[in-house]
Amino acid sequence: MSANLLRKAPRFWERRGPTSLLLWPLSCLYGALLRARKLIADLNLARAQPAPVPIIIVGNIRVGGTGKTPIVIALAERLSQLGWKPGIISRGYGSSQQTSPLLVTSESDPSVAGDEPVLIAKRTHDQFPIWVFPQRQKSISALLKASPQVNVIISDDGLQHSGLTRWPAREGGRDIEFVVRDGRREGNRFLLPAGPLREPANRDRDATLITGINTASAKPKSGILDEYFLGRRAFNLGTYLGTPYQLINSAKTLSLESIGQQYLPKNITAIAGLGNPARFFDDLAKHGVNAKQMPLPDHANYTAEFFGDIKAQCILITEKDAVKCSGINDDRIWVVPMSLHLPDTLMEWLVSILQRPNPYRYTL
Repeated sequence: MSANLLRKAPRFWERRGPTSLLLWPLSCLYGALLRARKLIADLNLARAQPAPVPIIIVGNIRVGGTGKTPIVIALAERLSQLGWKPGIISRGYGSSQQTSPLLVTSESDPSVAGDEPVLIAKRTHDQFPIWVFPQRQKSISALLKASPQVNVIISDDGLQHSGLTRWPAREGGRDIEFVVRDGRREGNRFLLPAGPLREPANRDRDATLITGINTASAKPKSGILDEYFLGRRAFNLGTYLGTPYQLINSAKTLSLESIGQQYLPKNITAIAGLGNPARFFDDLAKHGVNAKQMPLPDHANYTAEFFGDIKAQCILITEKDAVKCSGINDDRIWVVPMSLHLPDTLMEWLVSILQRPNPYRYTL
């Protein structure tokens, strides 16, 4: 499957039709491979060793971003406030040519370390050690060797990483698996390539983190209750846009309301290289900013020439896109930060799990 297909979801993934049904046999083959891999992991044939500290995995079963990175940032900050010493690991999109784990800082090159890890480092002002490498066990070893004070690790994605051995909280352990879900839900609910799912929608999990969905107004489809609200622990996370700052001068800010009043909609262009760009555009509209929309594939790259061709007086971009625009000198570009609120009920439950004794102490 091409990288472009994974970065920009095709329309047939959203509802079942001729194309998805034609690809359905390949999805069945993919599902069989998943079941075989799970059996190997359950039997621990690879003899993988668990981490000595709890692991919190923030992932998704749908291809494309669902808003994991803001959750990782919020979790690290809240845990730090509660006295924990978090570390963060990630695969690091764009870091596939690495031969060993890499420590990421706010000054790292996004094309090497990945845009999301660099964004986390910038947003948290290098407060937490962040390591990237496709093999997460090696990242964990490097992180703990360099920062032995870390007592909990947050993995940005990794639900499908079979080498990341863990004992999830639902089995009496202290590792936690979060599945992040947004307003797109699971599309046609087919596995790749007929649909957007990397794993079945009924995948076991400790909890679901819901972003961009008004759970109070969520209605079941075809009379069938949504599995996420039937016997499963779920938390609705509130997201909000912060005050935009100028790309070339972060000290200069301008509220979204002021932007909406100062510029005509035809003179504002909003750009988002995200898994779900529509969410960014919708949030802008809620603040009175109705802009020309330019959705781009996830992890898109930018050049000065790209922005120079845009006919607009004001250009709004996400922080994730901004980390790849450090060398661009264009005073029309404003960066819109997004923050996320974690409910107290989530943190209370999370800490109660992390405080459990190490289950491996008694089983290995």
